[in-house]
Amino acid sequence: MTDTPSAPRPRPRLRFLTSRASRASSRPAALLSTAGASALYIGALLGPSLLLLPGLAARAAGPASLVAWLGLLALSGLIATVFCGLGTRLGSSGGVAGYTAAGLGARAGRAAGWCFLAGVVAGAPVVCLIGGSYAAAAVGADGGAAVRAGLVLLAVVLAVRLLGVRTGAGLQLVLVSALVGLVLFAVIGAAPAARSAHWTPFLPHGWTGVAQAAPPLMFAFVGWEAAASLTTRLRDPRRQLRRVVLIAFAVTSLLCLGLAAATVAVLGPGAGGSVPLADLMRAAIGDRGPLLAAGAALVLTLAATNTYLTGAAALLDALLPSGAAAGRRGALAVPAATALIGVPLFALVGRGVLTTAQLVAVPTALFLTVYLTCTASAVRVLTGAPRLAAAASCPAVLALLLGTGWPVLAAAAVALTAAATDRTGDRSAFERSAAAREGSPAGGV
Repeated sequence: MTDTPSAPRPRPRLRFLTSRASRASSRPAALLSTAGASALYIGALLGPSLLLLPGLAARAAGPASLVAWLGLLALSGLIATVFCGLGTRLGSSGGVAGYTAAGLGARAGRAAGWCFLAGVVAGAPVVCLIGGSYAAAAVGADGGAAVRAGLVLLAVVLAVRLLGVRTGAGLQLVLVSALVGLVLFAVIGAAPAARSAHWTPFLPHGWTGVAQAAPPLMFAFVGWEAAASLTTRLRDPRRQLRRVVLIAFAVTSLLCLGLAAATVAVLGPGAGGSVPLADLMRAAIGDRGPLLAAGAALVLTLAATNTYLTGAAALLDALLPSGAAAGRRGALAVPAATALIGVPLFALVGRGVLTTAQLVAVPTALFLTVYLTCTASAVRVLTGAPRLAAAASCPAVLALLLGTGWPVLAAAAVALTAAATDRTGDRSAFERSAAAREGSPAGGV
C-alpha cells in the first residue's frame, strides 16, 4: 500500500456489477428526507431474525447473552461507520461487490457478490423456519411440526416468487413498523413479570457460552450495506448519511437490547426457546399472545423472504454475463437454488442432525465473509475515523467468522470458486457490465 494514512486515495474507477436491472432502477427517484431515509435503513436492518435470536443467545449464554448483544452492537457501530464512509466516498459503486473491488480488486469483489447472493439464498430457509416455529407454537405442536410448517412456507414463497409478485417498499415499511410495535408491546406488556432472580447465575456456561452466542447474533445485524443504495436518494449524502446511520443504529440498538433483556428477565429458565416473542406475548396478554405473534411472524416471513429473493434475482443477473436470457435467469435460478439448498437443510434439522443455531450459522458465515472483504477494502480506500473503524472491525469480523464453525468452509468454497471463475477467464462478464457510475444503485445488494 503506497498511500500514507493522511493522503487521500484517488477515486477508483470500477468496471463492475451494474446489470440491466440496476440500470433500469437508476431512473430518477424521489429524494428522501433524513427521517424517510432513516425509516428505510431501519427497515433494511430489522427482520424476522429478531424473532429467534434472543432465544438462541439466551440458550447459549444465559443472562450473559446481553454481553454478546452489547459487543455486537459496538461492532455494528464500527461497521456502520465503515459503510457510511464507503457510501459517502464511492456512492453505490456496485454495492458490497464494488466496495470490495475498490480496495481489493475485481476478483475479491466478485467473491463478495457471490457470497452475498449465497447468504440470501441460504438465509431463506432460516427465515421460513422462524415463521414455522411460531405457527407450531401457536397451536402447541412440536419441533417436527415447526420444520414441516417452515417447509410449507418456503414452498409458498418460492411459488410467489416464480409468479413474479413483488413486495413494495411501502409494504416493507408497514411490516417493519408492525414488527417494531409488536416488540415494544411485548417488552412493555411483559415487564411486570420480570424477576431479578432470573439474572442469576449470570454466567451459567462461562465466557465460552458468550463466545458461542456471538456469531449467530450477527445474523440480526446484516443490512448496514444498504447505505449504498441510500446515497443515490439523499440530497446531501455527505451530511445526511451520517445522521441516517446514527438514527438507525440508535433505534435498532434499543430494540435489540430491550428484547434481549426482557427475554432473560421475564422468561428466566425458559428464555432459550425458539419463539421468545410468543412467550413474551403470552406473559403480556395470556394465551392470545402466541396467536398474535404467530400471525405477525407468518406475514413477516412471507414478505421478507420474497423481498430477499427478489433482490437476489437482480443480483444474480448482475453477476452473470449478459445473454439472450438476461433478466430471466435470476428469476428462475434463485428459486431453484433456494429449493435445492433449503429442502436438505430442513431435512437435516428435522432429523436432529443440524441444530437451529447451526442453520443460522450458514448464512451468517457468508454475510460475515462479505463484511470481512468490505472492511479490509475500507482500510485501503478510506481515511480518518472510518479507516480506523475498518481497521478495528476487520479482525473482529474475522474472529466471528471463524467462530461460526464448519459453515466457514462453505463460505470459503463460495468465495474461492467465484474468484477462480474470474481468474480462469470469465472476465468478459465484467467487461460486458456497464462501468459503475456515481449514484448508481447497488443492484440488489
